[in-house]
Amino acid sequence: MPKMKSHRGASKRFKRRKSGLISKSSAYKNHILNKKSTKRKRHLRKGGFVSAADSSNIAKIIVR
Repeated sequence: MPKMKSHRGASKRFKRRKSGLISKSSAYKNHILNKKSTKRKRHLRKGGFVSAADSSNIAKIIVR
């Protein structure tokens, strides 16, 4: 049986923190920014954590 490979797209989007939580960055902040308000763009800079329901699946594909 070969080694499990990590999902390269997911590895670039999610990071596992020392606490065990998986962090993510916000979506909708890459282009078409002129119609978004300054307040909305400022809040999108801040990331967040993956929900508990999704974290087990993401943890499997970002194997390190």
